[in-house]
Amino acid sequence: MTAYAIAHLREAAPHPEIAEYIERITATFAPYGGRFLVHGVGHEVKEGGWPGHVVVIGFPGIAEARAWWDSAAYQEIAPLRSRHIAGDIILVEGVPDGYDPAVTAKAMRDALVS
Repeated sequence: MTAYAIAHLREAAPHPEIAEYIERITATFAPYGGRFLVHGVGHEVKEGGWPGHVVVIGFPGIAEARAWWDSAAYQEIAPLRSRHIAGDIILVEGVPDGYDPAVTAKAMRDALVS
């Protein structure tokens, strides 16, 4: 099942280390089948606030996403970003093919009756 690394990164002043991080990050994905799905584009806030930028990286599964995050290659370059950009980053599994939210709603209703 597809998994995602999702980052909500705050605004940051340009810095050479951030440029180096961006130049090097794609190579860290290769062994884990990762690829950018959202990067370097604007977003439209429809509710609440979302200052900064959105980054979404797709992986074949959660094991690959975790392995990428924990990899020596990624951990080597992560400080190039984290020293200059504050943000929140999560790893999350996607839903399986054929996912039906009505099943989740039914389970919720059943739990409320119990």
